[in-house]
Formats: sequence, C-alpha cells, structure tokens
Amino acid sequence: MAQFYDITVKDVCKETSDCSVITFDVPEALQQEFAFRQGQHLNLRKIINGQDVRRSYSLCSSPLENVWKVAVKQIPTGIFSTYVNEELQAGDQLSVMKPGGSFGVETNTEKSKNYLFFAAGSGITPVLSMIKTHLASEPKATCKLFYVNKTAKSIIFKEELEQLRNKYFGRLEIYYFLTKEKRDIDLFNGRFDDEKMQVLTQNFIDIPDTDDVFLCGPEEMVTYVSDYLINAGLPSEQVHFELFVTGLSEADKKRAAAALEQRFEGTEVTILDGGKEFRFGMTNDYDNILDAALGAGADLPFACKGGVCSTCKCKILEGAVEMKINYALEEDEVAKNYVLSCQAVPTSEKVVLDFDV
Repeated sequence: MAQFYDITVKDVCKETSDCSVITFDVPEALQQEFAFRQGQHLNLRKIINGQDVRRSYSLCSSPLENVWKVAVKQIPTGIFSTYVNEELQAGDQLSVMKPGGSFGVETNTEKSKNYLFFAAGSGITPVLSMIKTHLASEPKATCKLFYVNKTAKSIIFKEELEQLRNKYFGRLEIYYFLTKEKRDIDLFNGRFDDEKMQVLTQNFIDIPDTDDVFLCGPEEMVTYVSDYLINAGLPSEQVHFELFVTGLSEADKKRAAAALEQRFEGTEVTILDGGKEFRFGMTNDYDNILDAALGAGADLPFACKGGVCSTCKCKILEGAVEMKINYALEEDEVAKNYVLSCQAVPTSEKVVLDFDV
C-alpha cells in the first residue's frame, strides 16, 4: 500500500527566480522512518484543483545534517512545480512518502576515493547531497563537479557550492559550463561535446584514478557523457546516473511499440501488497499493469509514471511482462525479475507481482 504521511512545510525559500527549496519539519517520531541515503528522493502528493498530483524530487540535503530538503524547479506547464513556486508557504502540509531510490553508493571512511559528478540544471539536487556526504564522511575522498546551466544567475545552489569548495579546499573542484551566456574561457561555453570531453579527460579527469561517476540531468547529456567515459576506459559498473526525461526518443518509442505488440489480451493479474492479494483482469482501457490496477481500485505506490523514479517497482513471481521503457532499474535488478509496473505490459495469461520488496 502507498503509505503517505502528512508533513508540515517548515520553510520555502527561493534559490533562483524559478526554483524553490522546501524544508520539511519531519516529526521526531518519523525521523527514523525517514532516514535516507545521499542520492535518494521523496515522493510528494497534493490534491491540486481536485486532481491527485504526485511528483518525485531528489533530496538536496545530506543525511548527516538531519534535514529534509528538496528543490523544485518551475516547469511552465507543471501543475506541481507551479503550485510549489507560486502558492506553497511555510506551515502548509504535503503528503510525503518515506525516502526511496537507489542512486548513489555507500560511503567508505577507510578508502581514498575520487568521485566525478556531471549535472545539468536541477540535476544538481542529488549531486549536492552526495558531494556533502562523501566529503564530510570520507576524509580521504576528492570530488570534481562539472555543472551545466543556462546563465550564471540560473545556477542552483551556487552559493552553497562555493562555501563547500572553501570548506574542503583542495578536495572539491567545481567547473561551471554556461549555454546562454558567454564566458572568457571557451571550454566553459556550451554543452558537453567531443572537443570539451577530450580536453576534460586529458587535463581534468584521470580515468584510471576515478572510482565512481555520477550523472544527473537530461537523457541526452547523461547518455552522451557516460558513453564517452566508458569508451575512454572507465568501467561501466562505476558509472551511475539518474535521468530527467522530458519526452521519448525514437528508440524508446520503438521499444514501447515492440512491447505493446507482445501484449496478451485479458491477462489475469494478482498483486501482492502489504501482505494482501488483489486480483483483477486486464482490459483494453489500459496498456500497463499499474494503471489497470489503479483503475480496478488498488492503492499502489507510484509517482512519475514515466519509468524514471522506480517508486512503482515490483517483482515478477509468475508470468511474464515486457517494459515499454526503463530509465530506473539496473541490469542486475531486471535479471532478478524486478520491473516498473507503470511500464509493464503483460505478455502471459497470468501474472503475479509482489510489491512488498
């Protein structure tokens, strides 16, 4: 069952003209339940104009701070982001699920580790949490951040990043790239491309001495940079990413169409959630299991419905499904029969899914 808690908003402040940071007043009784790891996110829920709106936002605070903060960037047509940036005030309440997500790695206080971070725009939110945590808890760690924004004024958390650079002088390096504003050094103008990446890997990045790379931002940037680094010799298992997806690529559309072509008509679905069973039959009204289950009256966890946040993750116990797209699950999770129910198209007569994972 999707468990939301009504949490009071402690503070709402403007980080940039189009980005607000929400600080939650998590009561002491829930703080253990809401314990999180750097890189995780919160699923938020609000009834806005009669519509049940849910969104997933990465925590930008460090778990070492015992503070719960998320940054919400205004999207012109975004219902939730508009509400946060124009209406939400301290003292209001939002429904919040406990932290989730698998982005990030465990800290290691004994080893000397070198981390790279690539972020674009609001992709800085989980990255900031990770940088603060690794630098504070790993005294031998170093971090390099390559951060793309449109203009200097649009850089989210610039002041906090500069304070961190001063605090951890020599251990944190930050390089800003601007796409809509000219800078004196041409390297730092525009998005990442072959020419820039060649300079970076020759002068700023030591591939053999890199332990983990974290990327967060638009799919195009994340895919390009990760592929470049892997081709340059970085093992793929050391590359970790989280995507901000604004639309399906042509390849994704083809994969989704191929999954739908394999759809079995009238699949009998059994959902295991909260120790209870929920059964229903697939109809032509829905092409994925999550929407069909919700339409049949089930109360299941979900947020983005775009295959990105993994909130609706479950495990196949019986039967078979094909995912239209998958931006959230790692290869080893898929190999263990985990799927995103919002993208799961049933391809067998019977499917049994376990949400208690």
